[in-house]
Amino acid sequence: MTDPAHTITLLTRAGCGSCDVARTQLLQLCREFGLELESVDVDVAAATDPELRAEYGDRLPVVLLDGREHSYWEVDEPRLRSDLTI
Repeated sequence: MTDPAHTITLLTRAGCGSCDVARTQLLQLCREFGLELESVDVDVAAATDPELRAEYGDRLPVVLLDGREHSYWEVDEPRLRSDLTI
């Protein structure tokens, strides 16, 4: 059973090939679980939240589940699926 309150956020930046791969994976997973994918470009967000880029900018892409870091550099799909069904 899935929890519709879950949020998945992808932290990314323009021109990041790994971010594009992660986005494709996450879009498919979100469709499967009936969730919306939120995406945040850390460089754009730095205008109002410079700490976001400072914290995550060297590990992109970063997947946040319910606002907490879940994985970085790649999507840990088996773990994410498991966490979404709890």
